[in-house]
Amino acid sequence: MKLPIVNNQLKVKVTPNSSKTEIKSIENNLVKININAPPEKDKANKELIKFLKKQFKLSVKIKTGKTSREKVLEIV
Repeated sequence: MKLPIVNNQLKVKVTPNSSKTEIKSIENNLVKININAPPEKDKANKELIKFLKKQFKLSVKIKTGKTSREKVLEIV
Protein backbone atom coordinates (compact mmCIF):
# COMPACT_ATOMS: atom_id res chain seq x y z
CA MET A 1 0.00 0.00 0.00
CA LYS A 2 1.36 3.38 -1.01
CA LEU A 3 0.60 6.43 1.10
CA PRO A 4 -0.22 9.73 -0.66
CA ILE A 5 2.71 11.75 0.69
CA VAL A 6 2.88 15.20 -0.95
CA ASN A 7 5.68 17.66 -0.10
CA ASN A 8 6.66 15.51 2.91
CA GLN A 9 3.12 15.80 4.26
CA LEU A 10 0.39 13.26 4.80
CA LYS A 11 -3.27 14.15 5.34
CA VAL A 12 -5.17 11.83 7.67
CA LYS A 13 -8.62 11.58 9.19
CA VAL A 14 -8.61 9.67 12.46
CA THR A 15 -11.47 7.75 14.06
CA PRO A 16 -10.55 7.17 17.72
CA ASN A 17 -12.04 4.51 20.02
CA SER A 18 -12.10 1.94 17.20
CA SER A 19 -11.89 -1.79 17.85
CA LYS A 20 -8.42 -1.92 16.26
CA THR A 21 -5.84 0.38 14.72
CA GLU A 22 -5.88 0.08 10.93
CA ILE A 23 -6.06 2.01 7.69
CA LYS A 24 -9.70 2.14 6.69
CA SER A 25 -9.27 3.69 3.23
CA ILE A 26 -7.31 6.10 1.06
CA GLU A 27 -9.41 8.58 -0.92
CA ASN A 28 -8.39 11.80 -2.69
CA ASN A 29 -4.99 12.01 -0.93
CA LEU A 30 -6.67 11.53 2.48
CA VAL A 31 -5.85 8.48 4.58
CA LYS A 32 -8.66 7.38 6.90
CA ILE A 33 -7.29 5.57 9.93
CA ASN A 34 -9.12 3.82 12.77
CA ILE A 35 -7.30 4.18 16.09
CA ASN A 36 -7.74 1.87 19.07
CA ALA A 37 -7.20 4.64 21.63
CA PRO A 38 -9.36 7.35 23.18
CA PRO A 39 -9.05 10.99 22.07
CA GLU A 40 -7.90 12.13 25.49
CA LYS A 41 -4.53 13.00 26.99
CA ASP A 42 -2.93 12.71 23.53
CA LYS A 43 -3.44 8.90 23.51
CA ALA A 44 -4.95 8.70 20.00
CA ASN A 45 -2.21 10.94 18.56
CA LYS A 46 0.52 8.81 20.12
CA GLU A 47 -1.11 5.62 18.81
CA LEU A 48 -1.32 7.16 15.32
CA ILE A 49 2.38 8.06 15.30
CA LYS A 50 3.32 4.63 16.68
CA PHE A 51 1.19 2.85 14.05
CA LEU A 52 2.69 4.74 11.10
CA LYS A 53 6.21 4.17 12.40
CA LYS A 54 5.62 0.43 12.80
CA GLN A 55 3.69 -0.20 9.57
CA PHE A 56 5.51 2.11 7.16
CA LYS A 57 8.82 2.93 8.89
CA LEU A 58 7.82 6.60 8.88
CA SER A 59 8.87 9.13 11.45
CA VAL A 60 6.11 11.75 11.62
CA LYS A 61 5.00 14.68 13.72
CA ILE A 62 1.63 16.39 13.77
CA LYS A 63 1.88 19.67 11.87
CA THR A 64 -1.77 20.73 12.18
CA GLY A 65 -4.88 19.26 13.77
CA LYS A 66 -3.50 18.04 17.09
CA THR A 67 -6.98 18.29 18.67
CA SER A 68 -8.93 17.54 15.49
CA ARG A 69 -9.82 14.32 13.70
CA GLU A 70 -8.37 15.75 10.50
CA LYS A 71 -4.62 16.19 10.68
CA VAL A 72 -1.67 17.06 8.52
CA LEU A 73 1.39 15.02 9.42
CA GLU A 74 4.91 16.06 8.52
CA ILE A 75 7.38 13.35 7.56
CA VAL A 76 10.63 13.99 9.46
